[in-house]
Amino acid sequence: MTQPPHDEPTADSPDELREQVEHTREELGRTVEALAAKTDVKARAQEKATAAKEQATVKAGELKAKAVGLAHQAQDKLPDPVKDKAAQAAEQARAKAARAGQLWHDKAPESVQQKTTQGAQMARDKRGLLLAASVAVVVWMVCRRRKG
Repeated sequence: MTQPPHDEPTADSPDELREQVEHTREELGRTVEALAAKTDVKARAQEKATAAKEQATVKAGELKAKAVGLAHQAQDKLPDPVKDKAAQAAEQARAKAARAGQLWHDKAPESVQQKTTQGAQMARDKRGLLLAASVAVVVWMVCRRRKG
């Protein structure tokens, strides 16, 4: 790509020269924008972080679905007497938790109650993650019992 000498005109008319200059300016502007984008480390890091977060969210969803499927499989294989015992134990646990919650509410200082309420709200906001972790633990326990 050779350029003509500076003393030779590159355009036949002033209008054509203006058009060439404008075209060159546009190309230069695009080039500068591309270089600026490449040197914007913060923006590039943020883009990579966003991509990683999206990938982690997809992976967590896949793991959750797999854990739920495994939990259903484990539950389907449990004998009915075991399911009945588990339902009774769960009901007893709910009743005891309700009594303990009422006792705690009556005795705990207001500041502790507020902090606990905030923690409970966070747990509700992350309910899916907590459920997936709980299911994974149950599946792990069932599998471990079968091996032993």
